[in-house]
Amino acid sequence: MAETGAFSPQAAQYTETPAVIPGAGPAQRPGERATVRLREDAAQEEPPRYAPEWLQLREAADAAARATELLDPLRIRLVNLPSRHGGLVVHDLGCGTGSMGRWLASRLDGAQHWVLHDRDPYLLHFAAVASPRAAADGSRVTVETRRGDVARLTPDALSGASLVTASALLDVLTREEIDTLAAACAGAGCPALLTLSVAGRVELTPADPLDAEITEAFNAHQRRTGLLGPDAVDAACEAFAAHGATVRLHPSAWRLGPDQRELTAQWLRGWVGAAVEQRPELKLRADRYLADHLEACAAGELRVVVHHNDLLALSRPTDRAA
Repeated sequence: MAETGAFSPQAAQYTETPAVIPGAGPAQRPGERATVRLREDAAQEEPPRYAPEWLQLREAADAAARATELLDPLRIRLVNLPSRHGGLVVHDLGCGTGSMGRWLASRLDGAQHWVLHDRDPYLLHFAAVASPRAAADGSRVTVETRRGDVARLTPDALSGASLVTASALLDVLTREEIDTLAAACAGAGCPALLTLSVAGRVELTPADPLDAEITEAFNAHQRRTGLLGPDAVDAACEAFAAHGATVRLHPSAWRLGPDQRELTAQWLRGWVGAAVEQRPELKLRADRYLADHLEACAAGELRVVVHHNDLLALSRPTDRAA
């Protein structure tokens, strides 16, 4: 989902419904990446792909979905790291507006220093300003920002890291990039908590005969240009295991109902838009499908489950680990 993917004007404009907030839909332009620029040769001065409004809109749903069941094994590993002098050092990859830090920092004890990585300087500023200031036990939380390339991570770049986190990032990576991430975490000897990766399954109530076709087309769109989309979690499990990590998975579905109408409507426009961008022949049926679902959403009659998975990879500690 990569913060549910990048914005596509084609997806937003193919119907007469209101435009999607930039970043609100899973659609993206062919050849483009979301939030974090992942390749060394990528242009550094591209327009931001995400609007803070979208990231703020989805933050509560993200927080409710993340798997708290993975926190206890994470806490145990963090307590048992070879050294924690000076507290935890947490690298947040593709931090966006910093929602992962706001969710996690207050659930971990001890002093923490968060290193926020993103390609968008505006989002980095937003994340730093809105970062938490206290851990679960009241210890101090500090932050720094780094504008950079996730695919260029090396164990040296993570030297001293206690933990690597990311939210909705894996599905906009290639297999090679996921292996780079796994290798960097293994080399640094630090665990990784990677949340909210799309699973390729959506449930809408009431159901519609077109649900399966839209889902299939959206999943195909996610896999364009070599990205893994809904295959990312399996690839990440394989990559981290190959580098000696113990991997745990837990479902982390969005469960959207009448109380999340605005988020549901924005997500719907982007989800259907991505499907139509992938399969233009769906357009006429998809127009009616989207209109019907937006009407049901506005009336409080639509419920949506968007399936994700959270992954905790416990790499073997090394003398580099914090």
